Amino acid sequence: MKVAALYDVHGMPWALEAVVAELEREGVDAIVFGGDVVDGPYDEETLALARSVEATWIRGNVEDAFDWGRDLPLAAELDGVVYCHATPTSNTPLTTAETPDDDLVALFGDRGTFVIGHSHHQYDRRVGNLRVINAGSVGMAYEDEVAAFWTNVVDGEPTFRKTLFDVERAIREIEKTDWKYRDWFLDENLRVPPSREDAIAHFEQQRTG
Repeated sequence: MKVAALYDVHGMPWALEAVVAELEREGVDAIVFGGDVVDGPYDEETLALARSVEATWIRGNVEDAFDWGRDLPLAAELDGVVYCHATPTSNTPLTTAETPDDDLVALFGDRGTFVIGHSHHQYDRRVGNLRVINAGSVGMAYEDEVAAFWTNVVDGEPTFRKTLFDVERAIREIEKTDWKYRDWFLDENLRVPPSREDAIAHFEQQRTG
């Protein structure tokens, strides 16, 4: 089974549009939206595009704020893999590529394969019989490059993917808005590639308090 894991789109329809076009070209058996589809510059357009494709939806922490999102499940299992935004029981705990093994086991248990998002960078962690895969972020990736990052899970085995989109078009369209986070979003996510190393350090600091 080929499952496209699309996480953390964050209201970026241009990035999602490019990924959906790629999925149509290569064919997938299922699509999972792993939470935080909105909370970005163009939420309505992004939500309409996401709803135009058949998919399994998972509740991210952003979806908690919307009536349509509160009834979404925290986790779903497809082909033996559990898809969740942060953990199967909560959509808020942070984990990164540098989170200690013991902390991963405390959150996920000592066995199983989990595909998550929330911290916006791809990684594949193994601790004994436990495997935790971060699918990356379609619309707000912290990967040293501006692109849409997602994961193709084929028969339970992940392949990290990256899809280019028209960044200049996205910048032009966002500049037209009066979204209160417009300038911050443009400067921190599109005009300059976000640093993966800095993001991991920031999230680890948040995680440990």
